[in-house]
Amino acid sequence: MGAEERRRQVGERKRQVLEAHERWRGKVEIAGRAPVTTMEEMAVAYTPGVAEPCMAIAERPDAAFRYTRKWNTVAVVSDGTAVLGLGDIGPLAGLPVMEGKALLFKAFAGVDAVPIMLDTKDVDEIVRTVRVIAPGFGGINLEDISAPRCFEVARRLQAALDIPVFHDDQHGTAVVVAAALTNALKLTGRKAGDVRAVINGMGAAGTACAEMVLEMGVGDIVPVDRAGILTDAPNEVQRSILARTNPRGIAGSLAQALAGADFFLGVSGPNLLTAGLVRTMRPDAIVFALANPIPEILPAEALAGGARIVGTGRSDFPNQINNVLAFPGIFRGALDCRAPRISRGMKLAAARALASLVPEEALSQTELLPTALDARVAPAVARAVIEAARHEGLARV
Repeated sequence: MGAEERRRQVGERKRQVLEAHERWRGKVEIAGRAPVTTMEEMAVAYTPGVAEPCMAIAERPDAAFRYTRKWNTVAVVSDGTAVLGLGDIGPLAGLPVMEGKALLFKAFAGVDAVPIMLDTKDVDEIVRTVRVIAPGFGGINLEDISAPRCFEVARRLQAALDIPVFHDDQHGTAVVVAAALTNALKLTGRKAGDVRAVINGMGAAGTACAEMVLEMGVGDIVPVDRAGILTDAPNEVQRSILARTNPRGIAGSLAQALAGADFFLGVSGPNLLTAGLVRTMRPDAIVFALANPIPEILPAEALAGGARIVGTGRSDFPNQINNVLAFPGIFRGALDCRAPRISRGMKLAAARALASLVPEEALSQTELLPTALDARVAPAVARAVIEAARHEGLARV
């Protein structure tokens, strides 16, 4: 395909997407559940009848999960500072993404989600705002908040609230990466303990993925950032990763990190990897290029460089590794068992459940994971999350 034809296709796609969004005028809406077609129905749903559940909740706060929609409602909270591959575009411009997130919550797991866009970058203000609106929600999904502020926001809210607080850019991504890597290792005949991994991009997603890959038993991880192999870190989360990675003490650039590696995970930026660099990796290399919307390397180029398995975050290539496979089911499970938080064990259980949906005999170079439209995904993940929560004593129902 020539450059002119590619530009034409990109322009046509842009036109179609904008026309669709203009036609929808928003991807989610509020729908009433109680009938209000007669005055008697009005008296039950609103005044004076509504006083009864209000008084019941005042006497016993847990009754809110019985008499209101709190049990099934999640706030999708963002300040618009790290939206997709677009960066800091602000809360208003980030709204279409959060509406899309709310749509997927409902479509895939039946969870009601409300976009909450915050016009502030101040950590204290974000934490305070979420804390004061939390009574109306059963869970908080943090989204597209830039690192390193996102680490502190998540940590403080998890400590302050007794409902699940989940930073999807970190932990949703990590769950799906762990599931995909589990199946890629099976397909290539590798054991986690023998794998040499390179993680390019040590922001929110990269650090969480490093944690999860370490949990899987991969001990040889080389973390790479813009300046090359990471040897120093400005925040506590990255310092914790550094203390447990790069056991061979490699220094230098991405090229030095990749020499002899089995697995490349990119959560960084577009076009940072070449076929030539892939050729320096071990045979049958695994390449997950998850920068969105333009990956670190296109699948055809990675395969030309000798990669055996290639995954991206996009739905128009095989092996989509996207957190849409995780967050609906994780929240469905956490809400259904009323867990106060989403633990590491619950996330690992979600990853195992997701990986198991493609049995070993069905694994192939182009089928590592089920697709986002596979109706089995959210229920399987939810069941695994509930089981793990009960095992850890976190389930309250």
